[in-house]
Amino acid sequence: MGGTGVGDTAASLRGQAEAWLEQDPDPRTRDELKAILDAGDDAALAERFGARLEFGTAGLRGALGAGPNRMNRVTVMRAAAGVARWLGSGRCVVIGYDARHRSADFAEDTAAVLTGAGCTALLLPRPLPTPVLAYAVRALGADAGIMVTASHNPPQDNGYKVYMGGEGPGAGSQIVAPVDAEISAAIDAVGPVSELKVGSGWTVVDEEIVERYLGAITAVPLGSDRAVSVTYTPLHGVGASTLRAAFERVGFPAPRLVPEQAEPDPDFPTVAFPNPEEPGAMDLALAVGRANGSDLVVANDPDADRVAVAVPGHGLLTGDEIGGLLAEYILRHTAGGDRVVATTIVSAGLLPKIAADYGVRCVETLTGFKWLARAGGPGERNVFSYEEALGYCLGGDTSRPVADKDGISAALAVAAMAAEAKRDGGRTLLDLLDDQARRYGLHRTAQVAVRVSDLALLADTMRRLRAEPPRAFGSLEVEAIEDFAEGRGDLPATDALRYRLGGPARARITLRPSGTEPKLKAYLEVILPVDGEVAETRAEADAHIEALKEAVGRLFPQT
Repeated sequence: MGGTGVGDTAASLRGQAEAWLEQDPDPRTRDELKAILDAGDDAALAERFGARLEFGTAGLRGALGAGPNRMNRVTVMRAAAGVARWLGSGRCVVIGYDARHRSADFAEDTAAVLTGAGCTALLLPRPLPTPVLAYAVRALGADAGIMVTASHNPPQDNGYKVYMGGEGPGAGSQIVAPVDAEISAAIDAVGPVSELKVGSGWTVVDEEIVERYLGAITAVPLGSDRAVSVTYTPLHGVGASTLRAAFERVGFPAPRLVPEQAEPDPDFPTVAFPNPEEPGAMDLALAVGRANGSDLVVANDPDADRVAVAVPGHGLLTGDEIGGLLAEYILRHTAGGDRVVATTIVSAGLLPKIAADYGVRCVETLTGFKWLARAGGPGERNVFSYEEALGYCLGGDTSRPVADKDGISAALAVAAMAAEAKRDGGRTLLDLLDDQARRYGLHRTAQVAVRVSDLALLADTMRRLRAEPPRAFGSLEVEAIEDFAEGRGDLPATDALRYRLGGPARARITLRPSGTEPKLKAYLEVILPVDGEVAETRAEADAHIEALKEAVGRLFPQT
């Protein structure tokens, strides 16, 4: 029996590339692809045509370039046509975009395809934060929303996220299954983009939508204290103008910008990786904050849906630390028995304790704001949700202005919380963290992640851990195991394991393969009562964390 040879595969890839050239409306990617074909670079063709970007609940995300395994105008137009097929003619879609390479082009292509398909396309007036788009979906009564952004990915990437419209608990939040599969199937049914009908009559939304967003987020409880000095960086992203306007609207002193990072720049020239969680990404901002004598250093990621916070001289707070502080702040400043708060299976176990103390229900969800935004039942008000990856969603006495993570409103609340603490005898967020440790016990968290070259290693490791469960991690014994792959009444099934540990300290370890990168991730938490000085307890917890890192590292595949 014969088979397909290497030459046949190369010929097939070249055929796909030539067919792509016939439909590609973009001279940049056409020139790129022609150069690859002329050079006979079969490896480059395989990278671009040997696979394709898969549309999922996070939409699309990948490197820019020609071919179905890259972000480009053809990929985006096909996605827009798929969304239009899924929605049906006559529906309304609002489109936002950030300042990355090609974002504006991709947004206009989306508007053209949607208009040509008989939908009403509303394009936001300029590069804006993702939470403005999430707000606009509900505020403009749209049936769906699309955001062109790769968030905090490297500069060579771009992405495409879809939001639900209409009414109900999912309105204004990112899509969940089975919608992703429905849109993916609709994309598969799209023919060559050169045959798509495109229109030009879309509407550019008035700047008033930004004012409406600002009015909504500044209605969230922010106390009355305003005496706080903030150094701020948007990390070359789109957050600066919106955040400064928000600070001015509520009467905070204008934040002092990190000048080298103040303007949008898709090349992100001062950081190796434009994610405030990455080592070194905040170094410049921390140095400027110390020089300014600021009370706080605040950073947004490039599309401003996340926020990082530091106290100068003491480094970054973790996402769990900010989450615990914001949760208690919001619960102190809101009222009602209908309040609910939410966090994820990989975040710290502190929020349920805070919720119990305030007499509100705490919901645990899978990772991602597509789940957190939907937390809470009929008649309940989701006043606060967070995940450890610096994502926070705040509500107030009526409803949440944004059903997604929002780094602008979270920054406002952090500044208000810091101003309130400063008025109380010159205290800082660090003092508030010590207060929580004394009240609820110290919850110290950290992460371990190993990147692998072969995705099969991730599945193999999870199978092995289920077949041969570890009895201990270092000096801490495994007391219970939760396997989330089996599902739970309130949680869909997911590939994750959580170990509850006991011994010299109580601890939790949650393991899961990353949903967006070839990594196995471990979320570590050590819980200790504070009987003496918080600093001593923190040092003891850190020693346990380091031991857990070593123990977990021995479980990971060696690559």
